[in-house]
Amino acid sequence: MRLKDKVSIITGSASGIGFAAARKFAAEGAHVMVCDLNCDLVDAAVEQIRTAGGSAQGYVMNVTDRASIDAMVADVKARYGRIDVLVNNAGITQDARLVKMTEAQFDTVVNVNLKGVFNCAQAVAETMLAQGSGAIVNTSSISGLYGNFGQTNYAATKAAILGLTQTWARELGPKGVRVNTVAPGSIATPILDTVPNNVLEGIKQACWLRRVGQPEEIANVYAFLASDEASYVNGATIEVSGGVSI
Repeated sequence: MRLKDKVSIITGSASGIGFAAARKFAAEGAHVMVCDLNCDLVDAAVEQIRTAGGSAQGYVMNVTDRASIDAMVADVKARYGRIDVLVNNAGITQDARLVKMTEAQFDTVVNVNLKGVFNCAQAVAETMLAQGSGAIVNTSSISGLYGNFGQTNYAATKAAILGLTQTWARELGPKGVRVNTVAPGSIATPILDTVPNNVLEGIKQACWLRRVGQPEEIANVYAFLASDEASYVNGATIEVSGGVSI
């Protein structure tokens, strides 16, 4: 198993891509920390992973609340004595065109998608540096690479993730901690349930595979970057979009 006994924190992992990642990591032998806002969803995710034979602990945590992050990290260290992987998966959208976007919409998305990534990475960095090993996987988006109509706030945060990743790869890499980014395209999560059929069809046609991606297809790349198979991958951004940028 590629992630055997790796102590792995995954934010936003009670549903969607994060839950697919939690299941994948557990199946690969990791001790998975399911971190999310909703207590019931966290409990359900942990139960499903354990029922399948995996190792999981649940934490109700808000990536904008440093106290809740620090409490989670302290408990993980007390339980396992180390932290091997952080997947910064948690993220939100609050879309609007520039002329319609409110300051609250902009600030909320920045706080979760950008400040939340900073909060979690800073909270685990000292432990990883002391170990001399670790892997941080950040989540950007094709919106961060190319922009997207109506996503000033979201695209800005996801573009900023690229800069964070390359900076941290320089700072932490010499100490054995790798930092990389995954940039998903359109993925079949509940967010797409609200997209009109004609718009969804256009999304599919923009992809050279003529479909949206599945959460498991992002989880697979997370798992690769977290594993020793990616031991020489640092500061990279892997686009997982079906080729929309071609």
